[in-house]
Amino acid sequence: MSKIIGFYGGKFLPMHKGHLYCIDVAAQKCDLVIVIMFINGDEELKVLETHSDKFLMVKSRIKQLERVCSLYPNVEYHVIDVLKLKLPDGTEDWDAETPLVRQYVPHMDYVFSSEPSYGEYFKRAYPEATHVIVDAERKTYPITGTMIRAMKIMKDKEQWMV
Repeated sequence: MSKIIGFYGGKFLPMHKGHLYCIDVAAQKCDLVIVIMFINGDEELKVLETHSDKFLMVKSRIKQLERVCSLYPNVEYHVIDVLKLKLPDGTEDWDAETPLVRQYVPHMDYVFSSEPSYGEYFKRAYPEATHVIVDAERKTYPITGTMIRAMKIMKDKEQWMV
């Protein structure tokens, strides 16, 4: 019997409880989950122009991801630098990222996200995988990275981060 493989990717800018929840759902559904952090993307570089919080830096985010993934015996992580993968308008080229993801996840049964809008891309990039949308309405953890970055008080941020 073959293993059930799941994939979950993100910027984790920062890693928060909603991300942890998605990893937890994936880990329960799959024999192996590959989590990939994409660094140096368009949004990240724009965020870092205006935010200097230590927890947003790549090294800190990798440590956060490493700590979260270590909670699960069936979850591993990788980091992919997308700095040079840009469309002519300067935004990220997800289609150029796909072969890099495939280096770590040549086959997947499921791709996890909390974004229904990613569905068309996932169908094209990972046609064998079922898109599992986890808590799109953010009811379990009503938080996003954008919301955390907008918080002014570190104590408020820390309650949502992992």
